[in-house]
Amino acid sequence: MVVDELTDGKRLGQLLASEIHGHERGVFERLGVVDADTDVEPSDEGAFAYAIAVGSGDRGDGGNDDWIADAYIHPDRLRVEFSASPDVAAAAGREAGLRTRPKAVDPPRTLVFVESGAEVKAALRVVRAVAAERFETKR
Repeated sequence: MVVDELTDGKRLGQLLASEIHGHERGVFERLGVVDADTDVEPSDEGAFAYAIAVGSGDRGDGGNDDWIADAYIHPDRLRVEFSASPDVAAAAGREAGLRTRPKAVDPPRTLVFVESGAEVKAALRVVRAVAAERFETKR
């Protein structure tokens, strides 16, 4: 029996977005997928597919302060760049068994790589951890 493993970056991005939309309890009820480019095609550098945001992510002034992460698709993987709580994203990603690395920009970000369909649920745990931290610090 041959087992096909999903490694298409565009499909991985779609799966993560669906998981975020599909969970309506806990922190996920306050998250949304915003600025989605439905026509995006994977690129070696990574093409912006969507952002993960608190609520609609629309502040009305063109800012993106409510964004917690951006999703980029590559031909063979999904890259999620966490701008909110990058230290939490790194720890949660490592704990979930995902490949992570810091991005040396100001403000700092953490990159989490999703390289198979099986890793989408793990990436969802990272999103949950970052969102929970963000909601806790905003109290």
